[in-house]
Amino acid sequence: MKLWAGRFGKATDQLVDDFHSSISFDQRLFEQDITGSIAHATMLGEQGIIPAADAEKIVQGLRSILADAREGKIAWRTDAEDIHMNVETLLIERIGEAGKRLHTGRSRNDQVALDTRMYARVSCREAETLLSELVSVLLDTAEKHLHTIMPGYTHLQKAQPITLAHHLLAYVQMFLRDRDRFRRAFDAADVMVLGSGALAGTTYPLNRARVAELLDFSRVSENSLDGVSDRDFLLDFLSAASIAMMHLSRFCEELILWNTHEFRFVEMDDGFATGSSIMPQKKNPDVAELIRGKTGRVYGDLMTLLTVMKGIPLAYNKDMQEDKEAFFDARDTLVKSLTVFTAMLKTVTFRADVMEKGAAGGFTNATDCADYLVKKGVPFRDAHRVVGELVAHCLSENKALLDLTLPELRAFHPAFDSDVFEALSLIACVEKRDIPGAPAPAQVRAAIARARAKLAE
Repeated sequence: MKLWAGRFGKATDQLVDDFHSSISFDQRLFEQDITGSIAHATMLGEQGIIPAADAEKIVQGLRSILADAREGKIAWRTDAEDIHMNVETLLIERIGEAGKRLHTGRSRNDQVALDTRMYARVSCREAETLLSELVSVLLDTAEKHLHTIMPGYTHLQKAQPITLAHHLLAYVQMFLRDRDRFRRAFDAADVMVLGSGALAGTTYPLNRARVAELLDFSRVSENSLDGVSDRDFLLDFLSAASIAMMHLSRFCEELILWNTHEFRFVEMDDGFATGSSIMPQKKNPDVAELIRGKTGRVYGDLMTLLTVMKGIPLAYNKDMQEDKEAFFDARDTLVKSLTVFTAMLKTVTFRADVMEKGAAGGFTNATDCADYLVKKGVPFRDAHRVVGELVAHCLSENKALLDLTLPELRAFHPAFDSDVFEALSLIACVEKRDIPGAPAPAQVRAAIARARAKLAE
């Protein structure tokens, strides 16, 4: 018989039991559910709401269930609906009448909200750690490539020369922002909601601050209706996960492009690539492609919960049972993607020689050529036109700017002088960009130091 069966004249249909049950996925909350119940029972005993002896029996019984669950000794029952009823049913079986007092002063509505918040906090910290590990690998790699020149792109067209270190630091900034987003998601989840009851609190003199203390929450919820109906903290996590996956996907897209024969900027390690069942020459960047694909999956998880929540009146509604599978899936996908991406990145070989050769083509020093003329007193708009004409001339002659002779350059503008060749070298183009945030090696080295300091916060 179900623990809530007193109101009903007959058992629920088996179809309803199967459709209604959430134990298949919410069993992963057993640690949080039991830990939360231990705190609740401890407080009930301290407040004299239930006999102290019963509270002690409940705590000991819950600890034994927790130990068995950690060892995989418990077969969770579908007919007990969810993790909360499974734990309570087991508790009553083990300790008898005292177990029936556990649910005093609470509802499954505030209980599941508590469990989910506890799990969300763990998940946020997990994401923070994995992002920190990834940033550390990126910084180590950047330090090795302070002077590795490569083309920077806009519109996927060669634009200006930069360094690989500078390029990698762009992703460092993205992933540091992701880490901050998960910290904010942690703060959103760090609210103790037990005591909200089904929707209107309780008449029992609960010590909510004591439960918050036992469970290491920073504060208690302010409104019982909001306490049981709020899932913004999960949306914060899913949003942070979606943005982090988007950043991973962008990085994967670049690695996929760079790994092509057309680019050849990187060589993927054999351990993180796969072959073809028909084409023996193939070495495919499947790991990067799969992360790129899984990004859409996490977006879907975010949209799932946004859609579930958009039309729900206060307070709790059964629709909200649909929050957990989307949350769990996004968490699992993010963790797996960050873990395998970081491992893959450690093994990537960056082809510095090919990157520099790539930067030498495509007129990446054209902007510097215009800047050279400006420094000689030519208005920028005129300098822009002159260099555009030079590029058109070079294209017709199949030459680069540095292939032109000084007389050829002066034919387009008399301001050109012999120092132009040094000014247009790739090294000079990079090193002259010596302001904070720019790719000059000294600036990148300082940016790495600042990023390491932020990483250590």
